[in-house]
Amino acid sequence: MSADSTAEVRPARAADAEAIATVHQASRAQTMPYLPPQKRTHEEVVRWAREVLLQECRVWVAVRGDEVLGYAALDGDMLDHLYLRPDVRRQGIGTLLLDEVRAHSPRGVRLHVFQQNTDARAFYERHGFMVLDTNDGSRNMENLPDMTLRWERGK
Repeated sequence: MSADSTAEVRPARAADAEAIATVHQASRAQTMPYLPPQKRTHEEVVRWAREVLLQECRVWVAVRGDEVLGYAALDGDMLDHLYLRPDVRRQGIGTLLLDEVRAHSPRGVRLHVFQQNTDARAFYERHGFMVLDTNDGSRNMENLPDMTLRWERGK
């Protein structure tokens, strides 16, 4: 499906922390049922979004009007997070966010993805990401096998 022309991407603001936390929790619960149960409360995730994510990363939100549809967080050249509300998947909104991240990443973008997350892996592959390595899960807090992907401009 083509990009949703009514959605726009803008830099995230502190006022977006609540919506970012909601998107984060809903997306993980819906799209990654193999993850260990969430132990953090919604309020703790809001605090993480406001005090950690928005302070340490460059973060963009995809919005339709005032409604946050998804977000992407870039830490240096590492795409730490790209999450969408489950009801807006496959509408081009993830591509809008990824395009924004890539526009701010002249040296390329790296990311980690769970090996079980076949939808995300296919999404990134369609956008030119290549596998750099695989891991047994020892480097992530979920202890699930993951892989590092990389996109470079012009490849």
